[in-house]
Amino acid sequence: MFNHSRLILARKRRRLSAKALAEMAGTTAVTITRIEKAYNQPDDSTVERLAETLNYPSSFFYKDDTDILQADSVSFRSLSKMTAKERDAALSAGALGLQLINWVEERFSLPTPNLLDLSYETNPEVAAQALRQHWGLGVKPIGNLIHLLESQGVRFLSLTENTASVDAFSFWRQGTPLIFLNNFKTAEHSIFDTAHELGHLVLHVHGGASGSREAEKEANQFASAFLMPREDVCSRVPRFINTDMVIKLKGRWRVSAMAMAYRLHTLGILTDWQYKSICIELGRRGYRSGEPVGTSREESAIWRKVLEKLWLEKITKNEIATQLSLPLDEVNNLLLGLTGNTDEPKIIENRTKLTSIN
Repeated sequence: MFNHSRLILARKRRRLSAKALAEMAGTTAVTITRIEKAYNQPDDSTVERLAETLNYPSSFFYKDDTDILQADSVSFRSLSKMTAKERDAALSAGALGLQLINWVEERFSLPTPNLLDLSYETNPEVAAQALRQHWGLGVKPIGNLIHLLESQGVRFLSLTENTASVDAFSFWRQGTPLIFLNNFKTAEHSIFDTAHELGHLVLHVHGGASGSREAEKEANQFASAFLMPREDVCSRVPRFINTDMVIKLKGRWRVSAMAMAYRLHTLGILTDWQYKSICIELGRRGYRSGEPVGTSREESAIWRKVLEKLWLEKITKNEIATQLSLPLDEVNNLLLGLTGNTDEPKIIENRTKLTSIN
C-alpha cells in the first residue's frame, strides 16, 4: 500500500507546498491533498511522477510509517525566527535521520547514554559543573566535544539547511539523545551549538520549556559554563585584558571571540564599558560574522568508524541509501561534515579500534 505519510514527509523535506508539488508533477492540488489524506491510492504512473519530482525512490513511498517529529518535542534554537517550510524541512530531516540511526544500531553496538537529568537545577552554571563532575572532566578544556558526547551515548547527525534560522536541534527518542548540527557555520559556532544542545538535553529532558526564550537563555548559560569553567577561566586570565588578549584566550577553550568576551563579562572580569568596547573592536575585525583566527572543525569518531567498517564489507553510502529507500543526497546530507566530507572512508592500516562498536 502507498504510504501517504511518507509523501508528506518527502514533500516537506523538499520545502514544497501541495500546490507546488502538483504543478511540478503535472497533477492537481486536489489530487495531492486526497493522496496525503489517504482518501485515494495513487496509480503507478502518478507515483512515478511524484517520485521523480521529489527525487525519491518509488520504494520509499511503500515502506512502513516513520517516526514523525513534532516541533514541541524538539529544541530549536530559533523557532520563532523560522518559517514553516524551514521548520518542516528540518523536522523531516530529523525523521530521516532516525531511520539511519535505527539502521546503524541494528548492526553496531553504540555507547549507552550516560547523561544526567538536571531539570531540577535552576542554575545552569551549577548544572554544567554537575555534568562535568559526573563525567570526571574537572575544569580542563574539552579537546573534542563531539567525541566526548559520542562516548557518553549522544548520537550526531548533520543538517544542511542553508539558513541562519536553523543552527541545530536536539531531542530524546526512546532514551537516546540526538543532536543535529548545521555545519555551514564556523567551527567555533558549531562547538557552542553542540554545548547549547547538550544543555537542552539535560536541563529540559521533559520538554515543556523547549523553544521558549527562557529555555534558550538557560541553554546558552549552560554552554558557556560547560565549555569555559569559571575556575579555569579565572586562573588563566591576566589582569589586563584587551581585544588581542580575548582573541588569544579563545583558542584555549575553542570558542568564538564574542563568546569569550561574553564569558569574561558574565564572570565580572570585564566591566560593561570594557565589554562593549571589545565587542565593537571585534566586530570591526570581522569576528561578529566569522572567526578570522579559527579552530579546526570537529568530526565524528563514531560515524567514521561505522562507515570504515561497512566499507570493509563493501557496503557504501549508496548501498545504505538503497536499503533505506532514501536518495543518496539525503544520506550524504545527514553525514556532511561529520566524516571529513569524504565520499568513502579511507582505510587506515593498524587503525585503533573503537571499543563501543562491535
